[in-house]
Amino acid sequence: MTQAATAGVAVAEDCVTFRLADPDRELTSVRLLQEVRRPRDEPLFERAGAEWWATFPRLGVDRMEYQFALERADRSTEVVCDPSNPLRARGPFGEKSVIEFPGYHAPNWVEREPRDPGEIDEIEIRSITLPARLPVAVWTSPGGARSTARPILVVHDGPEYDAYSGLLRFLALAVEDGRVPPMRAALLPPQVDRNQIYSASAAYSRALSHEILPALAKAAPAPPGRAARVGMGASLGALAMLHAHRAHPAAFGALFLQSGSFFRQRFDRQESGFVRFRRISRFVGTVLTAEDWAHPIPVTMTCGSVEENLANNGAVAVALAAQDYDVSLKERSDAHNWIAWRDVFDPHLVALLQKVWT
Repeated sequence: MTQAATAGVAVAEDCVTFRLADPDRELTSVRLLQEVRRPRDEPLFERAGAEWWATFPRLGVDRMEYQFALERADRSTEVVCDPSNPLRARGPFGEKSVIEFPGYHAPNWVEREPRDPGEIDEIEIRSITLPARLPVAVWTSPGGARSTARPILVVHDGPEYDAYSGLLRFLALAVEDGRVPPMRAALLPPQVDRNQIYSASAAYSRALSHEILPALAKAAPAPPGRAARVGMGASLGALAMLHAHRAHPAAFGALFLQSGSFFRQRFDRQESGFVRFRRISRFVGTVLTAEDWAHPIPVTMTCGSVEENLANNGAVAVALAAQDYDVSLKERSDAHNWIAWRDVFDPHLVALLQKVWT
């Protein structure tokens, strides 16, 4: 078995071995923090002289994000990236170290820059329902007059999608290559309490449909009809998009849902302590048990192969298909993170936009 060694980390096809130097023996324990399997803080490293080491299996993923949890003799603790591994992934809660197993390849577009990145207008949308003032970035692709009506992608956690997954750069390249028509994207921030508004909230779905989308239509004109609006979100943001569609069917003409938090007691008992678990479960139950639906739309779902959300995403996909939705669920050999979501933009997001816009 060949290994590629980088100081304290050795990557093989089926596992990775971690080593952490501790020449002064300051540490009393080291744990691996990962999102590939439960418990999330295992394995516990073993001491070997002036270093600590642990081995972790690949478990069906092409890449793996991780950190080290350190404990010292004075019982102080610290969470750090792997000092021996320069590869990092950024996220809203800081950086994580990354292992890329043999065979993993980032999408080709990641290394490209568009000739023209397009333009961004910062607008503020007032919601009486929430109540809140939402700062929204509206991106317009290059080509044609900015006043021209264009279809729009409405994105939950939009600023994070752009910062950590490169969404706007991807869209600019897709337009530049002629794969999708000139378009806009509205990056909606979770400006209010995200765990509340994205958890099947009736107030939020009402605000999105009756306040946010109309305000966007004035600032960024789109062709008539719901097909010109596609909703996108990940995790709770995906759940909120599906909830908005079911509560207000005219809101969107298609949905791109990544790793949706479609919690049910049967699949997600480990999430039962989440503040809005019951509300989410009730809503998802209405989707799973509906015999038919009068307003089906195209829906593309993606999910990581080792995610706990995979089971509930599969159940939702089956239910939507039975209700005459044009739905597909695509798996990615990864976990619940921004790079996993980025890596399936091509071809799956492009294919959905082509389906409804061309």
